[in-house]
Amino acid sequence: MHVRRIVDLSVPLSESTQVYPGDPVPRIEPAATIEADGFNLLSLRLGSQTGTHVDAPYHFRADGARIDDMDLSLFAGEGAVIDVTGLAPRARITWAAIAPAAGRLRPGVIALLHTGWAARYGTPAYFDHPFLDADACRRMLDLGVRTFLLDFPNIDETPDAAHPGEGFPAHRLIAAAGGVIGENLRGFERIDFTPFVSCLPLRLAGADGAPVRAVAMDLAPPVR
Repeated sequence: MHVRRIVDLSVPLSESTQVYPGDPVPRIEPAATIEADGFNLLSLRLGSQTGTHVDAPYHFRADGARIDDMDLSLFAGEGAVIDVTGLAPRARITWAAIAPAAGRLRPGVIALLHTGWAARYGTPAYFDHPFLDADACRRMLDLGVRTFLLDFPNIDETPDAAHPGEGFPAHRLIAAAGGVIGENLRGFERIDFTPFVSCLPLRLAGADGAPVRAVAMDLAPPVR
């Protein structure tokens, strides 16, 4: 088996990376340079959920698994892109929108919710994203889905002064099921094949989540 094509699903990580309101702003600066030290080395300061990242259950449950304790099979597997593009700002992603893809959802399959919202990354409108309805989340969990990847910043509605939100029900449902949420992905529109998806996190000890380099791979069968 070999890789015919790789689609990068990650946002660049830099000091200009857009972060969730209130999260730490990344700081990246030289710790050593070739001119001064004979080699280059960066000093990084960032949140555990900066840029393209995954959440562990511990993010919303004190007794939940932490990122370095989780089964790595949750972070790699066949992907199913679910097209829910064309939604209005802050629209619910309902079961009616998910249902056409239900036949592709089963244990071990990674669900990629494609809203097209990544096109708004870097702007205030990015946080007026659609969000997964709690009933739709339950139905996907009932089908065996445990990994949810998003091209937007939050599987629940992002609160602001005019939108109090609902207490993060999808986060809590997925955490209770021992599942994974990946946020701030992009490039879903470039996946025109059945992908093998990898979103393996950094092994941050005891953490609530970690940055990832998420990719979708087009795998060819072995030549015999």
